[in-house]
Amino acid sequence: MKKALAFVLIGLSIASCTPTEQGAGIGAASGALIGGAVTGNVRGAAVGGAIGGLTGAVIGSVAEQPGQCYYRDRYGRRYIDDCPRGGYSNGGY
Repeated sequence: MKKALAFVLIGLSIASCTPTEQGAGIGAASGALIGGAVTGNVRGAAVGGAIGGLTGAVIGSVAEQPGQCYYRDRYGRRYIDDCPRGGYSNGGY
């Protein structure tokens, strides 16, 4: 019962955030879980949370820019540019 209540409260707290804040929160939580599970210590969870939060914020910020898409170049660098006509908007990988 306590776990269900915790998930409901987390869901309600994220619902009022901007897409950038939502992306950062979800990314940080996911990164912390993955980092902690992979390394088995708090330092790994902290690093995973930081990396996930930054990545989630970048992806979430694209959602606030209509007509902009998120891409990667051939070197793996991320950038934001206009979406192709007739294509997907707000975060086209």
